[in-house]
Amino acid sequence: MIKRIVRGCLPVIFAAAVLVGACSSDKKPPVAKPVPVDVAVAEQKAVPVRMHALGAVEAFQSVSVRSQVTAQIRKVHFKEGQDVKAGELLVELDCSTFEAELGQAEADLARDSAQARFAGIQARRYADLLKDDYVAREQYEQLQANHEALEATVKADKASVEASRVQVRYCSIYSPVSGRAGMLKVSRGNVARANDTEILTIHQIQPVKVSFSIPEKDLPEVMKYYSQKKIEVDAILPGDGGPEKGELFSVDNAVSRSTGTIMLKAVFRNTDKRLIPGQFVDVELNLATQPDALLVPSRSVEQGQKGPYVFVVGPDQTAEMRPVVAGRAIGEKTVVVEGVKPGERVVVDGQLRLTPGAKVSLRGKE
Repeated sequence: MIKRIVRGCLPVIFAAAVLVGACSSDKKPPVAKPVPVDVAVAEQKAVPVRMHALGAVEAFQSVSVRSQVTAQIRKVHFKEGQDVKAGELLVELDCSTFEAELGQAEADLARDSAQARFAGIQARRYADLLKDDYVAREQYEQLQANHEALEATVKADKASVEASRVQVRYCSIYSPVSGRAGMLKVSRGNVARANDTEILTIHQIQPVKVSFSIPEKDLPEVMKYYSQKKIEVDAILPGDGGPEKGELFSVDNAVSRSTGTIMLKAVFRNTDKRLIPGQFVDVELNLATQPDALLVPSRSVEQGQKGPYVFVVGPDQTAEMRPVVAGRAIGEKTVVVEGVKPGERVVVDGQLRLTPGAKVSLRGKE
């Protein structure tokens, strides 16, 4: 009885096994969908070799205007913040005391000059009389000595007159340089003390200087070009049109131990007077032009444990993870020294979903 049951079940079991085998052989593993990405083409072209820094505008020269005599300020001839020219009258001081001293010195000079002339006439007359023995030599010598003393007095009077004239001239204060006048620090009616009271400061802003620092490691590259030619420098003002053009004109003689940087200065014509002392600007040194540089968008370069890399899309729409040697950034692009060839497509968006060898689909081209 049992044998009959087993024999009757075997066909059923075999049929079920065949059916299961047939179903399992027809089932295929799911196919991964291509990853949608954006790509850009690596391009080769000449690019400028530039260095960036933050700079501060400085006056080409600053002059602190002070009085050279102690006197009261009588009149101010300039407005604060206006441009002045070299030799332009700025301030007048009360000169009544110095003018009186000058008048006294000129009167003394006139008196002593007359006495010296008379003494000279007498000395010459007695010299003639001495030849004929009409006067004693002692009388002649006394008159000659008196004449010489009066001549010395005249010289002292002339020096006194000149000193008084200088004092009077100092009562009119002129601009020593062309530039922009600062704020008046001593108002009219106050006393300006000689060589002590600062009246105003004048900044020469045509031309103007911009100082900035670069890392010590970048100094050899700068000096390589600086020794061969003039280095153009751009000063960029935030949100204010195009850059101001200048050139590098000095490099400091020592590296700062505290910051590891070295100070450089550039000079600008500042024709439109856009650069103002104390202002901060972005500085670009235009060192040279690098021909045939290979550029990729900066957002295509990722950082991995072994360094920077990009995903390159091949002709079969497969992503290849490619290590690269990245150079400097130029705007929104990065120079690739090694790892990518001109014309190859690099992924600029969608890298986070990619793995080496993954299939991709180009957005907008599906």
